[in-house]
Amino acid sequence: MEFYYPNKTNDFWRIMGLVFYDDVARFRLSDGTFDEQAIRSFLTEKGIALHDTGAAVRRLKDNASDKFLDIVEPVDLGALLREMPHCRFIATTGEKAAGVLASITSSPLPKIGEWVETVWPADDRVLEITRMPSTSRAYPLAVEKKAEAYRLLFHKAGLL
Repeated sequence: MEFYYPNKTNDFWRIMGLVFYDDVARFRLSDGTFDEQAIRSFLTEKGIALHDTGAAVRRLKDNASDKFLDIVEPVDLGALLREMPHCRFIATTGEKAAGVLASITSSPLPKIGEWVETVWPADDRVLEITRMPSTSRAYPLAVEKKAEAYRLLFHKAGLL
């Protein structure tokens, strides 16, 4: 799948299935891969956007760990926010992404499960930013516990 969180062992789409449909396998196909079309339809229906915090990155080692990512160029958050004038909530799923976003927004780095509020100067928009538990299986938390944290996010954002 050429989309976000394609790895069969990553819990992101299992979490979304649990949070929105009480079904851990909601976005799985019979071969164990994820159903990209169903995922894209779901995201559009719910008004959820996904994006990397790095516009240009370099992998320092040949693995998926964010620890070995060099963010050469951060995302142009201003351009994204101009495309999404109603966006008020931003969540990151890892320490690297949280650090990049904190740098872009000049806000404090939130701890996992904490929120920080900042004002985006281009349009005086209040943004609420949180750092979610990693969806990687390397992060030692049961998928149901991760889903609880994500459920709180989507409830606060008015999507549940």
